[in-house]
Amino acid sequence: MNLFETQNTEFQRRHIGPNEKQLDEMLRTIGVASLDELVDRTVPSGIRMKEELNLPAAMSEAEYLQHIKEVSLKNKVYKNYIGQGYYDTITPSVILRNVFENPGWYTQYTPYQAEISQGRLESLLNFQTVVSDLTGLPLANASLLDEATAAAEAMTMFFNLLNKDQHHISRPKFFVDADVFPQTKDVVVTRAIPVGIEVVYGDYQTAQIDETYFGALVQYPNDKGSIEDYRQFIAAVHGVGAYVAMATDLLALTLLTPPGELGADVALGSAQRFGVPLGYGGPHAAFFATKDDFKRSIPGRIIGVSMDAQGNRALRMALQTREQHIKREKATSNICTAQALLANMAAFYAVYHGPDGLRNIAKRVALLTQTLANAMGERGYELLNDYFFDTIVVKVDDVTPFREKAERQQLNFRYYDNQLIGISLDETTTPSDLFDIINSFVNDVDPVAYELEHDEILDIIPTALTRTSEFLTHPVFNSHHSETLMMRYITQLQNKDISLVHSMIPLGSCTMKLNAASEMIPLSWTHWSKMHPFAPVEQVAGYSFIVKELSRYLCEITKFDACSLQPNSGAQGEYAGLLTIKAYHESRGESHRNVMLIPISAHGTNPASAVMCGMHVVVVKALENGYIDVDDLKAKAEQNAANLAGIMITYPSTYGVYEETVKEITEIVHQHGGQVYMDGANMNAQVGLTAPGLIGADVCHLNLHKTFAIPHGGGGPGMGPICVREHLAPFLPGHVVLNGGKEAKHAVSAAQYGSASILLISYAYIRMLGAEGVRMATEYAILNANYMLARLKEQFDILYTNHHGACAHEFIVDLRPFKKSAEIEAEDVAKRLMDYGFHAPTLSFPVAGTIMIEPTESEDKGELDRFCNAMLSIRREIALVEEGGLDKKDNPLKNAPHTMFMICSDEWQKPYSREMAAFPLSYVKANKFWPSVGRVNNTYGDRNLVCVCLPTEMYAEA
Repeated sequence: MNLFETQNTEFQRRHIGPNEKQLDEMLRTIGVASLDELVDRTVPSGIRMKEELNLPAAMSEAEYLQHIKEVSLKNKVYKNYIGQGYYDTITPSVILRNVFENPGWYTQYTPYQAEISQGRLESLLNFQTVVSDLTGLPLANASLLDEATAAAEAMTMFFNLLNKDQHHISRPKFFVDADVFPQTKDVVVTRAIPVGIEVVYGDYQTAQIDETYFGALVQYPNDKGSIEDYRQFIAAVHGVGAYVAMATDLLALTLLTPPGELGADVALGSAQRFGVPLGYGGPHAAFFATKDDFKRSIPGRIIGVSMDAQGNRALRMALQTREQHIKREKATSNICTAQALLANMAAFYAVYHGPDGLRNIAKRVALLTQTLANAMGERGYELLNDYFFDTIVVKVDDVTPFREKAERQQLNFRYYDNQLIGISLDETTTPSDLFDIINSFVNDVDPVAYELEHDEILDIIPTALTRTSEFLTHPVFNSHHSETLMMRYITQLQNKDISLVHSMIPLGSCTMKLNAASEMIPLSWTHWSKMHPFAPVEQVAGYSFIVKELSRYLCEITKFDACSLQPNSGAQGEYAGLLTIKAYHESRGESHRNVMLIPISAHGTNPASAVMCGMHVVVVKALENGYIDVDDLKAKAEQNAANLAGIMITYPSTYGVYEETVKEITEIVHQHGGQVYMDGANMNAQVGLTAPGLIGADVCHLNLHKTFAIPHGGGGPGMGPICVREHLAPFLPGHVVLNGGKEAKHAVSAAQYGSASILLISYAYIRMLGAEGVRMATEYAILNANYMLARLKEQFDILYTNHHGACAHEFIVDLRPFKKSAEIEAEDVAKRLMDYGFHAPTLSFPVAGTIMIEPTESEDKGELDRFCNAMLSIRREIALVEEGGLDKKDNPLKNAPHTMFMICSDEWQKPYSREMAAFPLSYVKANKFWPSVGRVNNTYGDRNLVCVCLPTEMYAEA
């Protein structure tokens, strides 16, 4: 290989952990002669790819950054006044650099292990407090995917509460006001149809709501920018025993009477304008707040206040028994992720500006809007509404000349139809911008300057809807307004959390791989970050290029024919894939096909997604070795042949093995008229070696936040595109924007390409690795897992390997025997790993009492050894308990994790040394991570649910 070829493969060497020397040592430990031999022993020959992937050659990092800069310049950055739920904003530099561009914040995992997640848990609690305070509702979650899906979640929650008997739906109707954002209507209808909800559109002022309705949705301010008083309407809906959801705007709520005070049951919307870039549609954090009555039904995660084993305040994810992975087909939502990184940005934005700062930003926007409205009135234009916050709608005879002039000045307005022009202002609008806007409505060709009178008194918000209640009174929102204090606060929280900057995160099924800096850097460039999702298509050629190319690469990798990039989470991808199958059956006059076979080992989101699509779940058994029970599958496929919609499988299986019977499984389902859905959670063990198309699947979703290097962000963002065979392509998700403003068939996200800006990361991953590199990543993921298995198998029972004793890219360690021998549980091992500086592997999934380890290809042998040494050291500690050398109730595992406060206290009355507690191996001394709290009491937090910042004096009392 010459020097120039070496340069082009440099990213492979940066991304893949083990070097040549380490590779040889690892192969010797496993007991194979080569990487090819290991792959042959692992991946069944019958499903192997015969040729190299047809992907572009690898680029160096420098070449890629030059290339992506050139592509970005194809996007035209106009000044956007489109609104419609998306607004330009100013991300404070201290947040941009220290959160958005900081791997200490974007590489963390979901905070299931609370003791090493206290920083982001506090920030998410701040987010919930912002939402609760501004909406006037006591219970908020830690974010949802986007505004449209949040509205659909509210509808579903109301529907399930008032229609307990699913066989007899007594209240099928859901009212949607005509002036709700079109993209929200699109997604609401998608979610309504499969479960038998009848969506009724109308004007809230004349709507006749009776006992056949279970709920209603209104927008505040509405789609035309108007501020409406919904009090009477809400009272009427409540009068028939139904509920009301209000889509709203957090910035507007600093000036408007909050939804909770108007009587709404749910308030929802997007927190995007709190410092989160437009990014052509996402990722952005949706918010969702509700009354306390709904706490067992609210979708998404809730961060709650609890206490640790020493009685100190500690935070955790509360009420987890509501979640889909526990409730499976009985779940009311399939949401398995949030937008944690973006919720954290929005929370920090509120912390940095504080209540006065937010109010001032809102006031500036409103005063500029009022000034513009007055100027338009003086020039003889009629406006649609009397009361508004940031949006005016101007009536004209024909929008064409106005649009042409606006676009000559590089301005984007919103064109509702041929006679209505919407103009939405935002935080970035300046007084001088108003001159350009007004110039689009006067007849001269060249811009002309005007004198504009600024009135300091706001009269565009009605007195009856002017906010009088206080918000964000907690000290956290009134203490960090200088950059020094803000930088320190962000860092103080960051230091409480383990992320990939500290050590490997070996979570099975979650693929916590390197999120390379060169993949991430372009995200904050203006030509990517400032694009509005509904900008005219001719202005977004850069994004169009990325969408087209990435779709092509993903089709090649999956060996499928078409792709939709719209789903903005894995669960959303499942849902979109199942809707595609459902639509296909309906097109053939087989709408009765509604039975979905799901193996017992499947992810909890699988059955939840199937039920959301109106399907009936039939569970398929597993064999002792974890494989799908083919005989049981055959019997159930035959039994349900007339109504079989399909099967959902994960490959390699959730147990970490490539089932040799997979083609037989897919053939059985096809023989009985079903389609095969493959869950892409374990795609990191397929790329370049096999493919969903080769195993007989018809559709799969891809977790771009696993296999294709998008970071987990502390619990989101994610992306879950779906790829399909040709016969399913006509049934992929549509969108109101892609459909020329008409209602689309099953849109699943608010924006047409979901969280479009982070597609750049996966595009970068593929371009810099190239065909050879993406295959090598898979091979090294298999290598790393099998190396760890080889090191641990003498001391631990390993579940579910193939007939060669090999695993795929992950494996399951059985910890159940220790419960009997030493009263040590899987959770004790998970918490003890924190003392060694590691995040635990996946706990008790897919088998209770086990841990599932996935190292990814990004970790080198040194890090794998450190983790294995930690596990072997823990095994020795368990042996001491078994032999009586350590007390069964009072030992390092039961008391883990050990905080600095515990170790440094004057008294130490444990029957083991402080050194054993805190520095059990020599490497820990060199790089000690201190958990900030002891073991968190889950039960206490659920029994005493608190999910907003408590007044400071309550902490003092505690």
